[in-house]
Amino acid sequence: MREKEVGDLVRPVVEAAGLELWEVSFGLQGGRRILRVMVDRAGGAENGGGVDLDTIAATSQRLSRRLDLEGFEEDRPYELEVSSPGLERALREPRHFERSVGQQVKVKTVEPVDGRRVHEGALVSADAEAIVIASEGGELRVPYDGVASARTVFEWKKAGSRT
Repeated sequence: MREKEVGDLVRPVVEAAGLELWEVSFGLQGGRRILRVMVDRAGGAENGGGVDLDTIAATSQRLSRRLDLEGFEEDRPYELEVSSPGLERALREPRHFERSVGQQVKVKTVEPVDGRRVHEGALVSADAEAIVIASEGGELRVPYDGVASARTVFEWKKAGSRT
């Protein structure tokens, strides 16, 4: 099964738990096949954000039952890991960028833009074709096919800070 097919299989279970499927990926670790499913609270930060451990554990049990019923393990054994994408999350799909508008991001471009390949700043907008980042040098529009990698950047407040 491919990641998209597994995503289609697990999405209804995740959504029934009031969560959003962030990403599905396969990996190998110590010779074992790992199926990683990242989930987030539906609606993101505006809906309370984050996913607690009890919710992750319950979702993991439901996903495991669903995968067993579908015969997912028949071709070879796997381990299921269910987690949150975390504070500094990878942004890979347009919907990830759209959900992250207003947050600080770090974007590495395929080719240099304005003489640099690494750009940090606020994610101003994200549409079907590109993102716009506001940084020291002004706003920068980057098409998705020009993004090598991207992630949100969590800014820790200084102790005693009121902002």
